[in-house]
Amino acid sequence: MTDIPTLNSQQAGEPKITIICSTLDMASQNIKNHLLSMRKWVHTGCTCSVCPDVCSIYEFENFRIVEVDNYHLYQDGIDEKLINCGLPTKLIIFASKHKSKDGRKLLTAHFTGNVRDADFGGRPQEFAKAAPHALRSLLKTMQVLAKNTDYNVSMESTHHGPTHLHIPSVYVEIGSGETQWNDSIPGAIVANAIMSLDLEEVPVALGFGGGHYAPRQSKLLFETGVTFGHNFSNYQLQYLDKDLIKQAFDNSDADFVYFDRKSMPARERDRIGKIVEELGSEVLREGDIREMDGIPWEFCKQVRQKANEFCPGGRTKLTDGIKSEVKMLDLPCRGCRCPKVRASRIDRELLQEAEIVDKERVRAFLDSYNIAYLERSNGTVAHVIFSIDDECARFVVQKLTNECIKILKGHYEIKYIPDENVLYLIDKKFNPELARELGVPPGPMFGELTGGKAVTVNGKSITPEMVYQSNRKKIILTNKINF
Repeated sequence: MTDIPTLNSQQAGEPKITIICSTLDMASQNIKNHLLSMRKWVHTGCTCSVCPDVCSIYEFENFRIVEVDNYHLYQDGIDEKLINCGLPTKLIIFASKHKSKDGRKLLTAHFTGNVRDADFGGRPQEFAKAAPHALRSLLKTMQVLAKNTDYNVSMESTHHGPTHLHIPSVYVEIGSGETQWNDSIPGAIVANAIMSLDLEEVPVALGFGGGHYAPRQSKLLFETGVTFGHNFSNYQLQYLDKDLIKQAFDNSDADFVYFDRKSMPARERDRIGKIVEELGSEVLREGDIREMDGIPWEFCKQVRQKANEFCPGGRTKLTDGIKSEVKMLDLPCRGCRCPKVRASRIDRELLQEAEIVDKERVRAFLDSYNIAYLERSNGTVAHVIFSIDDECARFVVQKLTNECIKILKGHYEIKYIPDENVLYLIDKKFNPELARELGVPPGPMFGELTGGKAVTVNGKSITPEMVYQSNRKKIILTNKINF
């Protein structure tokens, strides 16, 4: 290693991304050595009495390595200690080892906290402040860099200490045994992931359910534009009460909640779901998350709030058109001044009848405009159209009204009474009872009549009109139509 120059006191006081490395942790030392070899760091020691565990400090631009003579698990309050020592930080990354009995080759990242007792550092029933955007960056970069290796990459659920931290923190680890801890390949991957940190603002989910390695949550993080704050696996759920869930929510700065429904016990799903509702948040399914992928959360939240006013429990469908329109506005993810979502309604019964006749045509029409619409739990389309422009919403509703009438005209005889604003759907159907009463025997003659041909029975001509029955369905429209 090349000589590392000495740090001056002015540089030490700058807020940094602080990487905590332990002299007692082989994986931590592996990562530290790769970090030092990648950049020209400035080195100093720490002689203050505030943080006696600190033995070395290294600085490079926006990063700081703090080496401690103790395990990471027991670093409660290190954020305050560093600040009091003149070493303020805006993010803490614990570079550590992951240990498991199976010895798998694994790179992980997770947050710290104790649902119950504090057997492995931290304090009971306490969660550290999470760094969800750092978690996403670390995991995604490690996944790319590990592509041609035999190391897997996964998020872990919240566990162990330290927990008493007010500055956002995240663990990044090499697993799962001594061979891997000393392997230069994962050491280089983790070091590169740290130095490539990109704190992109994306929506944050609070996760519940599944195994310790949270496979479905990890998949969503890798494949969509969301990240996760604290996450709790199935074995932890029974110990989570309202206070703990609120603490996890606050310390994750979460936007919504995700349940791994396929593996989560139903009773816990229902219980925690009620708590989430009481806390004023909502649970999004995987389909909801994928639907809003790439769209600013503030805009998605507006659409969902509007949707719940008209169709509680409905699923929001964002067309490619409105996604492109919103993306062109180049809005930030959080705290943005998104355009207000506008809503306009089509006649409910008219839409339902058209969808019964040709559901695919209705969907194709909707998907061709810059709008959002709602899908009920039974798969039908709700009668509300959303857009970011009043005129657009009204225009699409008018066009959809006309499209519904065109669909119905292909199936029914249509009669519109403008003065009453009533639409009649007239359906003529073959009535076998009328045919029998006129002496027509079931069989081929029925087929001829339904095909529009007259038949002769006992010398008497029976025409289709004589055996058809007209059914009228009345639709009272709320809006005037051009017919």
